[in-house]
Amino acid sequence: MSGLLVFCNVPDQAVADQLAAKLIEERLAACVNILAPCRSVYCWEGKIEVGVEVPLIIKTTRRQYPELEARIQSLHPYQVPEIIACDIDCGLPAYLTWVEDAVISRASD
Repeated sequence: MSGLLVFCNVPDQAVADQLAAKLIEERLAACVNILAPCRSVYCWEGKIEVGVEVPLIIKTTRRQYPELEARIQSLHPYQVPEIIACDIDCGLPAYLTWVEDAVISRASD
């Protein structure tokens, strides 16, 4: 199993809901957690920016990652969206198998 946690912030709840639904419908992800809005402080084009964003935690597989990344970019309103993937080194085997099974039929199409 080559599971990934993918982190992505979006500007509001509507984008979070739309993105999560598309990723699940298209079997690019097994699960998307939509977290409570948070304050983000970052430097963009030489200026300090402060904004409210909605964090997403997306569970997928390494095999699905390239297509997932491309889909997030196509749906995301930011010019450079935050898309960070981290390997899942350990986890409940039954859960990790479920993640793989949830996206596997898409990968084998």
